[in-house]
Amino acid sequence: MATLPDRSVDLIFADPPYNLQLANTLVRPDNSVVDAVDDDWDRFEGFAAYDTFTRAWLAQARRVLKDEGALWVIGSYHNIFRVGVAVQDLGFWVLNDVIWRKSNPMPNFRGRRFTNAHETLIWCAKHQAQRKYTFNYDALKAFNDDLQMRSDWLIPLCTGAERLKSDGAKAHATQKPEALLHRVLLASTRPGDVVLDPFFGTGTTGAVARRLGRRFIGIEREEAYVKVARERLAGIVPAEAEALAVTPSRREAVRIPFGVLVERGLVPPGTVVFDQRRTWAAKVRADGTLVSAQASGSIHHVGAQVQGAPACNGWTFWHLDYKGKTVPLDALRAQVRAELPAAGGLPGGAIAH
Repeated sequence: MATLPDRSVDLIFADPPYNLQLANTLVRPDNSVVDAVDDDWDRFEGFAAYDTFTRAWLAQARRVLKDEGALWVIGSYHNIFRVGVAVQDLGFWVLNDVIWRKSNPMPNFRGRRFTNAHETLIWCAKHQAQRKYTFNYDALKAFNDDLQMRSDWLIPLCTGAERLKSDGAKAHATQKPEALLHRVLLASTRPGDVVLDPFFGTGTTGAVARRLGRRFIGIEREEAYVKVARERLAGIVPAEAEALAVTPSRREAVRIPFGVLVERGLVPPGTVVFDQRRTWAAKVRADGTLVSAQASGSIHHVGAQVQGAPACNGWTFWHLDYKGKTVPLDALRAQVRAELPAAGGLPGGAIAH
């Protein structure tokens, strides 16, 4: 990571060693041995050594992140709380913790603890004052059948054909399911973004990034994993550009002043607008304001005044008769947005705030 330029990546997804501290072999009730994580890369002399290692890679992560970038890091109860402290100490700002709830967790064979059925992901901005970071809220909502995406994700472990093998055995003990990375990248990247995985393993992050049209950098020291990852990535075909388009967020959409609809003749001066039940009415002025028996001002101000409400979204409150139909002002705003150039902005240099 030290060789990468400052502020060069859009997102980091990190799946660092968990420091499981396994002292004994894990055995099933039938005395068969569980293929647990006992690799050298997961061994540390103690918590102090692990903390030093964690702070070193997190410091590099913060350096290479763009100022509007973000970090995701995943871990188990063995390490995620220590990682969380380091994340905050180094200046990252936690946006969410996400629980990956495994639909098919490994049972607790000894029956002395709860079945360990989840892992925790921490999603953070680069710093507290950061106001801009990618979060494709509307895309995730559409992905989730028009329900707001929650912070607990039910996704199965990596099994079956997705589980990579080497000489008949698991190629990697902690291979993550592609579904998990798909959701992370869908949530917080856009096509063309650069995603860094400093613990690349067998390349799950790279495989999903390539399929979704994101660029990636993978760092991995274990030659056996590198070999498997290269073979895996060679077979990934990116989706077509049209299929990679991200559902735009309403918050990021170009803002259209009501006056634009007036000057374009979509809502001519003198047009009468009304609420959905036709309880209140107002008349449109040439300057884009409304006037009613109770008040005059913007579509939002007048909407609030006639209702005696503290606030009102005039775009959805006010309606008009348009081409034989009763439609909200918001429908005409959407029509104007659809006509804007792909680069955004209004013709003639108008600023759409």
